[in-house]
Amino acid sequence: MIRIAAVGDVHFGPDSAGTMRPHPADIADHADLFLLAGDLTRYGTPEEAAALADELRDLQLPIVAVLGNHDYHSDQEKAVTEVMEDAGVRVLEGDGVVVDVDGTRVGIAGAKGFGGGFAGACGSDFGEPIMKAFVRHTRETADRLGAVLEDLAARGVQRRVALLHYSPTEGTLLGERLEIYPFLGSYLLGEAVDRAGADVVIHGHAHGGTEKGFTPGGIRVRNVARPVINRAYNVYCLDCPPEEAG
Repeated sequence: MIRIAAVGDVHFGPDSAGTMRPHPADIADHADLFLLAGDLTRYGTPEEAAALADELRDLQLPIVAVLGNHDYHSDQEKAVTEVMEDAGVRVLEGDGVVVDVDGTRVGIAGAKGFGGGFAGACGSDFGEPIMKAFVRHTRETADRLGAVLEDLAARGVQRRVALLHYSPTEGTLLGERLEIYPFLGSYLLGEAVDRAGADVVIHGHAHGGTEKGFTPGGIRVRNVARPVINRAYNVYCLDCPPEEAG
């Protein structure tokens, strides 16, 4: 049984100190690893990242994160990443990491992802250069995510998790305004996950969305944006009966 604690969109700032505690203090009693699904900060500054890092520094389990759009706002995403990694948080972007959980190798493939929309209402790689660049960025991100998932499978990793900020499915956007779906995720991410395979996809970003959904190919997707789950983190279980998996 592999238990994954996850949350996204914590939007930390210097005045947020203590707001995640005492909740994470006993997280190791309830989970085997902790995933952060982007928007770690409000405006993407190292000072904001440091406040979150202080909350996470002493947790006794592996922590893996991706950045979100807020974490890029100040053009200091590299500094934000360095602050988090100095605290022991592995930050992924188009790469992966393998964690041993009681003899089971769990691979996490991570990427921020990007927008573009979903079948029937999506951007295309056509027209003005800036539009082509938008869609190509999403496609390249999705292709890298799929390649990492495939590499984890080739390496014999037994369980695979895709960690994103943007959504790979419309299913977890229900409740959001239809007009902003293209800015919340892309079908390309879902296609990449379905081609490569995964046990579950974790994402954030959709504050007004729904927790549970599926890719078009039937892979579980969980939106862990804090405004959606309304708690410090949710725990999801791999290798559990469906009624216990979350």
